[in-house]
Amino acid sequence: MESMGIILGGSMEYFNGIYKGKTVLVTGHTGFKGSWLSIWLNELGAEVIGYALDPYTKKDNFVLSGLENKIVDIRGDIRDKKHLKEVFDKYKPEFVFHLAAQPLVRLSYDNPVETYEINVMGTINVLECIRQTPETKIGIMITTDKCYENKEQIWGYRETDSLGGYDPYSSSKGATEIAISSWRNSYFNPKDYDKHGKSIASVRAGNVIGGGDWSLDRIIPDCIRALEKDETINIRNPKAIRPWEHVLEPLNGYLLLGQKMYEEPNKYSEAWNFGPNIEGIVPVWEIGEKIIENYGKGSLRDISNPNQVHEAQLLSLDVTKAKFRLNWTSRWDIDKTIEKTVEWYKKYNNDNVYELCLKQIKEFLIDV
Repeated sequence: MESMGIILGGSMEYFNGIYKGKTVLVTGHTGFKGSWLSIWLNELGAEVIGYALDPYTKKDNFVLSGLENKIVDIRGDIRDKKHLKEVFDKYKPEFVFHLAAQPLVRLSYDNPVETYEINVMGTINVLECIRQTPETKIGIMITTDKCYENKEQIWGYRETDSLGGYDPYSSSKGATEIAISSWRNSYFNPKDYDKHGKSIASVRAGNVIGGGDWSLDRIIPDCIRALEKDETINIRNPKAIRPWEHVLEPLNGYLLLGQKMYEEPNKYSEAWNFGPNIEGIVPVWEIGEKIIENYGKGSLRDISNPNQVHEAQLLSLDVTKAKFRLNWTSRWDIDKTIEKTVEWYKKYNNDNVYELCLKQIKEFLIDV
C-alpha cells in the first residue's frame, strides 16, 4: 500500500508534518467520520488508537477498508470511564479526536436518556481522561451544527450564538458544548496553560456526507439502499434545507485546527464551525435529485408526514472565523461532493476501499 507521502509526491508536509510519529486517539473510529479520519491520520504517519463500539454494518467504511489491521483497534464504550482510562494510561495519546456519539435525531426520540448518557457523560469521561493524562496535550471534541438554538433563520449561526436544541439529540449536543466550555474554563483555561499544558477545542460541522455511511434515517444511505434494490427513494423531509459538505471538508478543518493548537496552544482553544459555502445549503429533495443524476437511475417519492417527529427545516453555519483565523475554506462544491459520494458507493463492491478512500483524499488535497 502506498503511503500518503508517496501518493502526494513524497511529501509529508501536510499540516506541517505534526502528526507523523504522534500517538492519536480517535473515539468513534468505527463510524463514518471516524473511519475516514483514522485513514487520513494513518497516512500522515500517526500511530492511531481507535476506541469505539462495533461498526454498524458489514459494509461500513471501517470494515471494507480493512482499517482494523492498520491501526490499534479497541472495542469500548465511552460511558465506561474505567476502560477508557485504561486505554489512556496504556497508550498515552498526545492528540485526542473525540467523535464517538449517538448521532441520530430520530433515534434520540426513542432513546433520550441513552443519548444524553453517551453524548454528555461520554464526553465528560473523555475530558476527565485528558485531564488525568499528563501526556495528552490536544483535545478536539466533535459536536454538531445542531447544538445551536435553531430559530430557523436564513443566516448561519456563529460560534458565539446561543446553544439549545429542540429534540433530545440536538439538546444533548448543546449540553455537551456547555460541558466542554466548563471543563475548559475550569481545568484547561488558556490563561493557565503553563500549569496544565493542554489545549481543548470543540468543532461543529454541517450535514456531512460521503462514502461508507450506512446509518438509518440519513439521506445518502437511504438513497443508496433504495437504488441498490431498484426501489423508489422515499424522501421524508423534502423541503428541509441543510448545509451539505463532504466528510473530508470538516476533517480537513479538524486536522488543521489540531496543527494550529499544537503550534500555538493558547490561541485556538475555543469553538469552531466547519460548514460548506452558501451554494452547499440546499433542500433534501435537491440532494436526492443529484444522487439519481450521478448514479444513473432512480426516482424520488415525497412521503412527508405533518405528524412526524420534529426535525429542523432550516439550518446553516457561519464559517467566517475558520476562514480568517485558520485559513480554512471548503474545497468541493455541492456537485463535486455528490459526485465523489456516489463514486464510493458505485465502486465499493469491486475496488479496494482503502485505496478508494486514499484516492479521494488525494483529489481533495490537490483540488484547491
